[in-house]
Amino acid sequence: MRLRRGTLPSAVRDALRLERGERVLAAAPTRGGSHVTATTAALHLPTTSGGFTRIPWERVDHATWKDGWLHVQETSAGAAHDIGLTDPGSVPETVRERVTATIAVSHQAVLPGGTKVRIAGRRPATGGDIRWTFVFEAGTDPADPGLRAQAEQVLEELRRQTGL
Repeated sequence: MRLRRGTLPSAVRDALRLERGERVLAAAPTRGGSHVTATTAALHLPTTSGGFTRIPWERVDHATWKDGWLHVQETSAGAAHDIGLTDPGSVPETVRERVTATIAVSHQAVLPGGTKVRIAGRRPATGGDIRWTFVFEAGTDPADPGLRAQAEQVLEELRRQTGL
């Protein structure tokens, strides 16, 4: 079942608490009886309490669709979400397009000690300044002040090169 204008159940629409100007682009029913909803500004994932977790597009590190499951990894807190969809409709394509549209720059770097870091500059869908994130390779401590300082130096050079 594809989302048509007005087909999102009103209880779901009311629980979403959309921001001013935010529009629903795609929605899909979940195996839990709720909906995953992609809007112009964010991905809304159902919670076990009946509400929704709102993840702005620039905070989605990556999302994949496999075997009926939408897998979403956030950038900031590193939270991961796995949601089973009964009929994905255009949700996977919409998620891919929206996440990709926020990427201003993505750069892979090797720090002096050999640790790898991905630096991403993402522009919020609602506009505003670019937000920078560091994603360090598995097994490293992202809170390590030495690693952060090295990554910050790479970021400064990247900003000079790109003008961002």
